[in-house]
Amino acid sequence: MNKYIITCFIFALALKGMAQANIAPAGKQKKKTIVMGAKLHLGTGKVIEIGYLIFDEGKITGVGDATVARIDISSMEVITANGKHVYPGFISPVTNLGLSEFEAVKATLDFTEIGNFNPHIRSLIAYNTDSKVPATVRSNGVLMAQITPQGGIISGSSSVVQLDAWNWEDAAIKKDNAMHMTWPAAPRAGTGGSRAQLNTDALKERTQRSISELEQLFSEAKAYAEIPKPETSNPRLAAMRHLFDGKQKLFITANAEKDILAAVNFAKKYGIVPVIKGGDEAHLITGFLKENNIAIIIKQPHSLPSNNDDDVNLPYKRAGILANAGINVVISIDDYWQQRNLPFMAGTAAAWGVDREKALQMISLNTARILGIDQSAGSLEIGKDATFFISAGDALDMKTNKVETAFIQGRNINLDNLHKQLDRKFSDKYNSGKK
Repeated sequence: MNKYIITCFIFALALKGMAQANIAPAGKQKKKTIVMGAKLHLGTGKVIEIGYLIFDEGKITGVGDATVARIDISSMEVITANGKHVYPGFISPVTNLGLSEFEAVKATLDFTEIGNFNPHIRSLIAYNTDSKVPATVRSNGVLMAQITPQGGIISGSSSVVQLDAWNWEDAAIKKDNAMHMTWPAAPRAGTGGSRAQLNTDALKERTQRSISELEQLFSEAKAYAEIPKPETSNPRLAAMRHLFDGKQKLFITANAEKDILAAVNFAKKYGIVPVIKGGDEAHLITGFLKENNIAIIIKQPHSLPSNNDDDVNLPYKRAGILANAGINVVISIDDYWQQRNLPFMAGTAAAWGVDREKALQMISLNTARILGIDQSAGSLEIGKDATFFISAGDALDMKTNKVETAFIQGRNINLDNLHKQLDRKFSDKYNSGKK
């Protein structure tokens, strides 16, 4: 009974906090606009020290060097950004942002389903645009996210959204872009006598059974996809149809070397080139990954090594090791509430062997390529969406990141959030007391 009362009390406080951060999405761009004088980080590896960026009707229409260009700005709205930095909007991959609100309140968690095989589950329709968390991550330049289901062996499909919308239909940039799967991890060899061996044997048997079930499901799904008009509808198999024609990607979570090898070879049997999420031991098989054109979404660099005998700095170095081997690397970060720290993960990669602009690509253009949205997002190029932000300092540095203005598809979004509101509230309280 006491637990029930406490939960209700927490939920009531949560609802009160949600009401404080009632921020409406921005309206459409009304006037052609130019940003002048800023340092442009294009997201392609190139930098324009003193540049200009023109956008109109939500699209970038001009990018260049402001010191040599002659532009008639009389009909434009001018944003003077001398000494500041402009970046493409950062993209958060594989996150349950918008599917979770308060970890202590079960009713606000909607990112997993019962059962091991749920290819028919669509995370997009559960995405909550009224969540107060996305506003906090926008304030650090994360303007898009891949909303991803979790749980089981096949979790369902993700979709890419922009983080300033009235509803999930408005938010969607690319619907059902990827199917998500967790490879059944093989047990590691260990010690502990006959009981431990029995447990290991049982785990091996369970792992093999799960792999067999996966093979059966994929074989049936591929056969189903080859039938133009199936007589009997099967939602699970129908949801996997576009894995086999290349319209939908397969993201597989795998960490151990042998699991990554097994997962890639499994996908190849069905003509699929997967994306590997996790990749703790991916640095051990860079040749194999490059040969098979496998992209890696690595875990956050701010973490401990996976194995006891790993270099303690390996999480910091992993992005550089893989990138220098010619592999397309994307940086992710655990948990929805940590997404605001995504740029600082890239900053850490830059401090440990990655060129700073290449580190930027790991949370912008590289991510856009993996998600299949690089034609419209990920870099500051003519024809792409005007989704970018202006920072007073280096956005990859925790000390200097200060996002002053942000645009999503040309719309000047409100950067207020619940954290800022609480800061103002209690700053006013204690400052008034001093007076």
